Amino acid sequence: MGRSRTGSGPAEDLLIELDRDAGVPLHRQIEASIRTSIRAGRLRAGASLPPTRTLASGLGVSRGVVVEAYQQLVAEGYLASRSGGYTQVAASMPPAAAGADPAQATAPGPGFKVDFGYGRTDVSQFPRAAWLRSVRSVLTTTPNDRFAYLDGRGVPELRQALCDYLNRVRGTLAVPGNVVVCNGYAQGISLLIQVLAARGVERIAMEDPSSADDARVLAVDAGLDVTGIPVGPDGVRTDALDRADADALILTPSHQWPTGGVLPAAARAEVIRWARRRGAIVIEDDYDAEYRYDRSPVGAMQGLAPDHVVYCGTASKTLAPGLRLGWMVLPAHLVADVAAAKLLADRGSPVIDQLTFADFLGRGEFDRHLRRMRPVYRRRRDVLLGALRTRLPELRPAGIAAGQHVVAWLPPDLDEAAVVAAAARHGLGVQGVGPYRIAAAGPGGLIFGYAILGESAITEGVALLATAIREVRSS
Repeated sequence: MGRSRTGSGPAEDLLIELDRDAGVPLHRQIEASIRTSIRAGRLRAGASLPPTRTLASGLGVSRGVVVEAYQQLVAEGYLASRSGGYTQVAASMPPAAAGADPAQATAPGPGFKVDFGYGRTDVSQFPRAAWLRSVRSVLTTTPNDRFAYLDGRGVPELRQALCDYLNRVRGTLAVPGNVVVCNGYAQGISLLIQVLAARGVERIAMEDPSSADDARVLAVDAGLDVTGIPVGPDGVRTDALDRADADALILTPSHQWPTGGVLPAAARAEVIRWARRRGAIVIEDDYDAEYRYDRSPVGAMQGLAPDHVVYCGTASKTLAPGLRLGWMVLPAHLVADVAAAKLLADRGSPVIDQLTFADFLGRGEFDRHLRRMRPVYRRRRDVLLGALRTRLPELRPAGIAAGQHVVAWLPPDLDEAAVVAAAARHGLGVQGVGPYRIAAAGPGGLIFGYAILGESAITEGVALLATAIREVRSS
């Protein structure tokens, strides 16, 4: 037990129990204990924590262990460093009911003890205090005319802020006049398919496997043919493009979903050459490129051919899907039609939300949030990979260098559907790759979404999977 120094509040005892036989690093145990106390309200906002030397002495650990724990909690926004060497609980923290302790499992899916379902961002980490500052700024400084009806592209402030960010971070060639703000990627792809169908597009190609289920349904409803392009280890197979005879192509080139491949420079150039030969449109779904761990940044394809590539981005994976904020950077000849379709759909996305995000981007808060979340997600990924190596070494993880999921290929003797069903019987939710295939055959694989799971839940989930696989093999 350590005793804190007084800062802005009275001294408080800091109860931390360490289990040296648990197999969990001591700094992680310290992090989890402090984090839980903050989330539960036992450590109030502004309370000072013990100096690192004092706490280390009380716990019988080296000072470096405590320093590492404090630094991680500062990065996550739970603690704040003050001049004079004080460390305090951050002044503004979400209420305890807003989300679970990141070190623990969040609510699993129906009937599951652990759910590796993909597509869920850890919304308990939403930067409420920073977002609130931007809301206040918008409400006090925005001219009155911004709250009237605007054109279908979105507010100028957000379109400019998005261009500044995307050109700097993703290597796009975006100009504000070619940006259309939409209610997430789902609405964006819907508007785009409507416009392409009206312009005479007859066939749209998609990666196989891919996550383009919404786009597939929308395309069929619009009367378009849908064809799949096989995916290799590095993304879409460009040698199959001409055979597809398509007028548009949906790609996830920076982190193929679900296999995780990164489309190499030569393949990107071939896609662009194909689009120019065909007069086709490439729709670049850049869904999670901000989260990378073991690789250098990969620029967006839009920067190579802004006249043929539609860049689609969203805040769903980086901030929260409930914001319903997305954007498209369009070739100039598509802007007017897509903006008109947006106006017809809903008269424009909420102005206050757009202006708030513009302020949030301009203040650098978005960059700070991403810097804070990368180590959180990386740590969860590392725990998942370590558990798979230990319990299920015959599975082959892929696509691990970025994103919020891992795909693991099954050995030939394991049937994907049988493993998924056995896992469900043992209380584990995990998806197979099979349902995301259009036509191409391929090996069985499992998709592990880890963004909302704590380390203990990830370890438990892999243990449940190991039990399920033993059951499949024994039967």
